[in-house]
Amino acid sequence: MHPHYGSVYWTFFKNSLLREMSFRGNFVITLITRAFWFVAQLALFEIIYGQVTTINDWTREQYYAFMATGMLINAIVETFFMPNCANFSELIRTGNLDFALLKPIDTQFLISFEKINIAMLGQIGLAIALLVYSIILMDQKGDLPQPIGVTEIVLYVLLIANGVAFFYSLMIILASTSIWLGRNQSLYDFWFYLTVFARYPRSIYGSGPNGDTPSNTANWTAGDVLQTSFTYVVPILLVVTIPARVLLSKAITPSWLTALAFGASIFGLIVSRWVFHRALKSYRSASS
Repeated sequence: MHPHYGSVYWTFFKNSLLREMSFRGNFVITLITRAFWFVAQLALFEIIYGQVTTINDWTREQYYAFMATGMLINAIVETFFMPNCANFSELIRTGNLDFALLKPIDTQFLISFEKINIAMLGQIGLAIALLVYSIILMDQKGDLPQPIGVTEIVLYVLLIANGVAFFYSLMIILASTSIWLGRNQSLYDFWFYLTVFARYPRSIYGSGPNGDTPSNTANWTAGDVLQTSFTYVVPILLVVTIPARVLLSKAITPSWLTALAFGASIFGLIVSRWVFHRALKSYRSASS
C-alpha cells in the first residue's frame, strides 16, 4: 500500500507546529531575530539610496521588489528544506538513517520534508509585505513600465517555485555528500557563502553597458567573472533576479535567460535525485 503523501506531509506540519509551541521562547526569539535582520537590510539600502537614485538600472522601489523576491525564495527554502538537509548528517552519524530507509515511503521525500521551521513563516510574510509595499509605491509614482497583470503574477509565482527548486537541488546534493564525508558542516557554510551573491541583482556585477559582461574577455573585471560563473555555471543570479525583472516588466537580455533559469532547475532536480540515490548505495548501515 502506497502512502498518501499529502496526509504524511500534513502530519509533518502538525508535528513541527507542536514542537515549536513546546518551546515558545525560542519561537519568539527567532521571530524577533529575523525581524531585526529584515529591518537592518532595509535600513542599509535606505542609507545607500539616500546618496544615489539608482543602482545600475534599479530604483529604490524596484530594488526593494528584488530584495523581497530574494528574501521570499530564501525564506521558503529555510522554512521547508534547511532543517532537514542540515539534519541529514546527524541521521547518518547516529544510525537513524536506517529507520528512514525501512519506512514504506520515498526516502528523499522523508529526508526533505520531515521537519518544518514554523518560525520562518514570519519571514515569508515580511518578504511578501515588502513586495506589495514596493509595488504600491511604484504604482503611486508611475514607475511601473506597465500595469502588473495576471500573466506577470502567474509567471512570477512559477519563477519563485523555480528558484526554490534550484536551491533545494543544490542543498540536497550538498546533504548527500554527508554519506561519503561523514560530516559536512563546511559544505553548508559554503552554501551560505555562495548564496550571498544572490542577494544582489545580476546586472550590478557586469562592467559592460546595462550591466552585461564585455564581449572581449580581456576587459573583464572580477565582477564579470562572478556574473558569468553565477549565470551559466551555478545560475544562482538567474533564479533570483529574473522573477523580479519579469514581475516589473524590466528587460531581460538575452531573452533566453528565462528559459535557462527553468532548465537549470529541472537539470538540478534530476542531478540531485541521482546524487542522492547514488549516495544511498554507498551508505553502510549502523548495524553492519
